[in-house]
Amino acid sequence: MLTFSVLTEPVFNPHGLNKYASIMACGNGYMGIRATHEENYTQQTRGMYLAGLYHRAGRNETNELVNLPDVMGIELQLDGENFTLLAGEILCWERELAFSNGELRRNVVWRSSQGKRFRIESRRFVSLEQLPLTALQFAVTPLDGPAQISLTTGIDATQTNSGRQHLNELSVRVFDQHYLQGTFETQDSASEVVISASCRLSTDSQSCFTAKNRRLNCHHTVNAEEGQTVMLEKIVWVTHRSEKEISLESFARNAMTELKICAARGYEALREQTSLAWEDVWNRCRVEVHSTDNQDQLALDYAIWHLTGMTPINNDRCSIAAKGLTGEGYKGHVFWDTEIFLLPFHLLTRPQTARNLLRYRWLNLAGAREKARRNGWPGALFPWESAASGQEETPEFAAINIRTGVRQKVASALAEHHLVADIAWAVVAYWHATQDDAFMRNEGLTLLVETALFWMGRTTEVNGRLEIHNVIGPDEYTEHVNNNAYTNYMAWYNVAHAREFMHQFERQNDAFCNAAEHFLQRLRLPEANAAGVIAQDDTFLSKPAIDLSRYKAKAGKQTILLDYSRAEVNDMQILKQADVVMLNYLLPEKFTLEQCAANLAFYEPRTIHDSSLSKAIHGIVAARCGDTACAYQFWRDGVAIDLGDDPHSSDDGIHAAATGAIWSGVVQGFAGLQMMNGELHLSPKLPAQWQRLHFPLRWRNTDIEIAVEPQRLVVTTTAPVALTIWGKSLTLSGRQSFAMSDFDLPVNGTATSEGARHV
Repeated sequence: MLTFSVLTEPVFNPHGLNKYASIMACGNGYMGIRATHEENYTQQTRGMYLAGLYHRAGRNETNELVNLPDVMGIELQLDGENFTLLAGEILCWERELAFSNGELRRNVVWRSSQGKRFRIESRRFVSLEQLPLTALQFAVTPLDGPAQISLTTGIDATQTNSGRQHLNELSVRVFDQHYLQGTFETQDSASEVVISASCRLSTDSQSCFTAKNRRLNCHHTVNAEEGQTVMLEKIVWVTHRSEKEISLESFARNAMTELKICAARGYEALREQTSLAWEDVWNRCRVEVHSTDNQDQLALDYAIWHLTGMTPINNDRCSIAAKGLTGEGYKGHVFWDTEIFLLPFHLLTRPQTARNLLRYRWLNLAGAREKARRNGWPGALFPWESAASGQEETPEFAAINIRTGVRQKVASALAEHHLVADIAWAVVAYWHATQDDAFMRNEGLTLLVETALFWMGRTTEVNGRLEIHNVIGPDEYTEHVNNNAYTNYMAWYNVAHAREFMHQFERQNDAFCNAAEHFLQRLRLPEANAAGVIAQDDTFLSKPAIDLSRYKAKAGKQTILLDYSRAEVNDMQILKQADVVMLNYLLPEKFTLEQCAANLAFYEPRTIHDSSLSKAIHGIVAARCGDTACAYQFWRDGVAIDLGDDPHSSDDGIHAAATGAIWSGVVQGFAGLQMMNGELHLSPKLPAQWQRLHFPLRWRNTDIEIAVEPQRLVVTTTAPVALTIWGKSLTLSGRQSFAMSDFDLPVNGTATSEGARHV
């Protein structure tokens, strides 16, 4: 029986309302609901989002994930006094998110200004078994004599995206004294949303309904005795569509039918159903650690909770937004984060989901081809920010400089082209992990060839060599450079594998293959110097370096931009995030451990880690180089991005990619799992704080369980698997155990001999 940690909000903090609304958000990949309190607070941002439901609010706006009408808000009056934790006195406070079954719970004992105590309890979940379903129980108990309890709840369509309204109200209706329904349409008439709700009270009450100012509400008033619990049970069914095969009336009627079936079952039965679905997730994906710090297990459960809740598992028309389904940050757009930071988890636990994420790119190829043509290049240039289509969604300008009144142009969409090769890297990784020939013959090969064509047309010839000019690498503090090492190596990898798979799947195209060979032979790949350091780009090493210690102490805050302009930062050895170190991480077969260590030692002091994605990569490379103490500190710093003490770290949503990095930091870092030349390698070395690590994997249709202790490794497989352990190539089947002492290992934990003995 698995024992689960729970995520708790230790105290009610009005300054941390939105952080906890994000990190305790509930979702199922189809729908996400922020963990806002039922009662209203001015600074609290409510949010309910459906994956893939985007809309542009106006001519000068960008497409954004629509914040839907709220269904969780409840206005509570106790003896005529509005319930709010900003007044009265909190005598007892408990709030927790139970990862085991997906339930968010709150228990408060509150004393009103009139001196009477009340217990207020709430429970809610988003169903993992029936995706359009969410449910809520809200209970009130007077503790000091009888009281009048008034509850108001319903469907509140006054919700906006920071003031931008996306939905038109088409109709609101009440059925059978218990059921409410609102139908809405995006302002461009492209999508329709139907929200159906059942509201039932545990006791008889005076009830009425109102529909006013985009709010459809039911109102209940009860005179309760001391100790009598009055419970509201609210079941909600949320559906949307863009393909209108049947009338809206029929679509809404079908939604109401589904709601009534769920309402008849009740909260407890529905919760048990979703608990079983979560049990299956944990059995297939959970990473367990025995650590001196319980927060390590909490972090891993938190990561997998959100990796599950943010990922559309049955829909290849949408992908994972940079904030998942937990907030409005980055407008709900999709970045390279998906392929590089989020896909590895799915690839090695539920590969069908990884396949869908790659199909999202394939389905949006038309927009990528159009962007490439518009810029004068062949192939496919994927947008830096994506939404529901293949069109570029990156805003042309950033915020207005309040001192100059001038908007700064956003350069990412113009030059941060490494995304193209990142997608190709993910395609290759998917094939190696699954051997899915059907995907590779169609979607995969098309993606590889189209992205390769882009790179072959993107080069500039200089002195008989091919170079890639005017790009931005992962380090976004260094703009418009030539021969960014990350970009060049990843482009080479992209073209090399496109040619390889063209040959493997017998696609005859001599012109393409000849052009690919020309590219691979002549593309300039920055080489390591005598110290093992690879130049980030043509000019980086000639720039002056400054002491960054005070900026690194406030990593993620971009405080350096308070002292220097972006142009000045661009002319110094200053990195926002891992760049060459990221390259060492993604292509381990291309670099020796000595080179990886040299690049880590050189670039880390020059890296501020102002990106939430930076420290995790440094940690993985440090772990591979044998420095587990450093790697563990980087990993814990990555955990703190969302789970640390900063009350505003996640106000507009969690850092989705950081959850993938938590998983990768353990599996690809401390467990030493790598895909090298298409084969699976394992070189575990635990941090001193851990006594045991256990996790499941899925590799080429085989289930694998890996258990690591400081001096021992146990691998269990359901079929024979080729695996390289500490440098020794083995074929494993069933349960096999190894001791580190049986391998000739240097200090960094990498095998140097072929000696291995089963224990």
